[in-house]
This record gives sequence, C-alpha cells and structure tokens, in this order.
Amino acid sequence: MTTVTVIGKAGCHLCPTALEIVETVVAELPDEIGDRVEIVQQSIHDDPALHELWWEKIPVVLIDGELHAHWRVSPDRLRQRLETV
Repeated sequence: MTTVTVIGKAGCHLCPTALEIVETVVAELPDEIGDRVEIVQQSIHDDPALHELWWEKIPVVLIDGELHAHWRVSPDRLRQRLETV
C-alpha cells in the first residue's frame, strides 16, 4: 500500500486544488496501481508537529511519509512517481 498524504488547513486557497489533483491522478492510474494507493488528509491545525514542520509550505504532499511537493502539485510528476512505487 502506498500512502499519499495531503497536508493543509482550512482557509488555504491552494489546498483544495492540491487534493483534487491527487484524487484525479490516483483515479486515472491503472487499477493495479491505483488500488494500492490510499489518500490521507491532515490539517496543520490538528497536529502541532505538522504545524511546526509545514506551516510555511502548505499544501504539502507526502508519499509514504516523504516530501513529494509543496505549494503546487504537478499532476505529471505525481503520476510518474506513483507509477514507479
């Protein structure tokens, strides 16, 4: 299982776009890949450690806990990365 975590906060104007890109890319992946991807949303308001790490960079996308992107998410880059997991 691959976990894609989208970290943001309420009121962030880029966060819904990042989540939409992640959901769209995962939905468009071949079933044998997409079925193994879990999307998790987290808010920096719910976790002080997340706030400390990422408050300047949201939205943040992690793949299996490792930074993939922040601020803007490239669908092509995300797709390429998930196809090689």
